[in-house]
Amino acid sequence: MRVIHFVTGGFSGSTNVAKEIIENTNQTLDIESLLVLRKKKSTTEEKLNNFRNLGIDTRVVSGMLHILTIHQLYKICKEYKPDILVVHGFSEHIWGRYAGLLAKVPHLIHVEHNSRERYTWLRLKQAKWLSQYTAKIVGCSEGVKENLLRLGFPVDKVVSIPNGINLTRFEQPTHVPFEQRKAEIIMAARFARQKDQTSLIKAISLLKLKNIEVKLSFAGLGKTAHLVSAQKLVKKLNLEQQITFLGHCTNLPELLAHYQIFALSTHYEGMPLVLIEAMASGCAIVASEVVGVKEMFVHAEDGYLVEPQSPQALADAVEILLADKNFTAKMATNGQNKAQSQYSLERMAGEYKVLFRSLCKT
Repeated sequence: MRVIHFVTGGFSGSTNVAKEIIENTNQTLDIESLLVLRKKKSTTEEKLNNFRNLGIDTRVVSGMLHILTIHQLYKICKEYKPDILVVHGFSEHIWGRYAGLLAKVPHLIHVEHNSRERYTWLRLKQAKWLSQYTAKIVGCSEGVKENLLRLGFPVDKVVSIPNGINLTRFEQPTHVPFEQRKAEIIMAARFARQKDQTSLIKAISLLKLKNIEVKLSFAGLGKTAHLVSAQKLVKKLNLEQQITFLGHCTNLPELLAHYQIFALSTHYEGMPLVLIEAMASGCAIVASEVVGVKEMFVHAEDGYLVEPQSPQALADAVEILLADKNFTAKMATNGQNKAQSQYSLERMAGEYKVLFRSLCKT
């Protein structure tokens, strides 16, 4: 069975999901995979070589003109002759399926990676039209699946396969006992319109007014305008001694293992891989109660959910976690156990393999 995964070359969460599925399915005898990336500014030769060094056959198509993207992917499909074309994320799932239709790929799978995509009426109309030629439409979480159904995608084709990660990266010796970690907060996320670092910064300021001077680290880069805006807010609120910008971090498992609290302040999500990574690292989670996040946790049991875009709600949650270390440590342990039992790469890839094999038997 031959499978092509087509996804953005922006090396976002969807790119990592496609890469992880390929790495896992390549270990089976009956599945051979090819990764095709739609070129972005961040599609560097170094990153491509990193994928190729993992044994992933990786190619790149144009990210400029849509017609050129479709044409180049069509040519790859004609050459590779896949049984299945998996198209990940917006708007790649539109251009990818056009190429797959033209190349007469037997089975098309659309994977939706976010709960709030930039659908114009025309893009949504195209996606719905393409759905009649699509074997399955996969939401990366139950919340994303429900959103697909609300948008009017066919009920009989929409399923959910929740994201998973390679948990072996978070095993010993990276694990640090909770009581030996810094009683500080870390948020690992790119600076972008989707994320809400602003509310978290304001929450730290509110805590300072109550003489609770907790430290916060931001890991990640992203859009320069959003990063600079966050840095200016930190300076305006006189929080330079409490808030640190770490920039791009490549050693996330080791980094997370030294913090007690992980925060994800965000406007919307699909199912954030970094939250699973933070859970697996043994951090206590504070996260915005949005689609794609809220279904991951039982509030105050294995994660603490707060009202989105509310600095006060974030401040209150952090205050509780700092004050009651037994509660926080137990919540962190429960989250870590949940990550191990529900969000493994093996579980996610296994569900995709079942789907692939079921299509090729029909």
